[in-house]
Amino acid sequence: MLLRLPTSVSEAQECMAEGAVPIGGATLVWAAWQRDGFPAMAMSLRDLPEANVLEPEALGSAVVLHRIDDRVPEVLRRAAGTVGTGAVRRTATVGGNIVGSSLRCLLPAALVLDARPTVLGPDGAYETDLAEVLAKRHLLLGLRWRTPVASGYRKQPAEAGGPPPLVVATAVHTDDEGRHLRVAVRDGYEVLSESAPCDDGSAEQVAAALERTDVGALPSGARDIVREQVAGVLASLS
Repeated sequence: MLLRLPTSVSEAQECMAEGAVPIGGATLVWAAWQRDGFPAMAMSLRDLPEANVLEPEALGSAVVLHRIDDRVPEVLRRAAGTVGTGAVRRTATVGGNIVGSSLRCLLPAALVLDARPTVLGPDGAYETDLAEVLAKRHLLLGLRWRTPVASGYRKQPAEAGGPPPLVVATAVHTDDEGRHLRVAVRDGYEVLSESAPCDDGSAEQVAAALERTDVGALPSGARDIVREQVAGVLASLS
């Protein structure tokens, strides 16, 4: 297998055109390749500057999870810190987790941040939304967002090898229309995201508004945790 390490977006485009398979941190694909055979050519973005950004409002797809620190919002930092073991976090990348993983542990955090992904296509890099990235499995270059007023993250304990643990991510944003809370829930392999205004309402009122969305269809235990997380993130604003 030939491993390509592009150092520019144009070089990464050339690799894509030649059929190079994105490798991410190789934590997910290596076992499958050993079983099914290696591709003729793979590509890592670890030397691409655009994919290695780590800033308060931007994160590159090639950044390994253990590097994600308090430069980014709490919800994203805590999400990265709960992925796998320390050894996994030293090799797994942002792009591999969001695009290549069925668990997508960082996705709830990205959704509540209203993150905008930049992807690389045949005609160059462009900004899109997370739904398109997931549906079409684009080559992710990075994420950008606006810093929230507050954020929070909770991942339920789970046994290794068992069902995916419940994840609840929250973030409060302020814009021209006022203050609103975004929540994203991973229940099994499915992730849903909703929002509710929170300018004047109590935590109970905000949680009740969320119950009138798809959040209300979650199991009762998951809804209880959503209410707890909503109360917690709103209390942090006091």
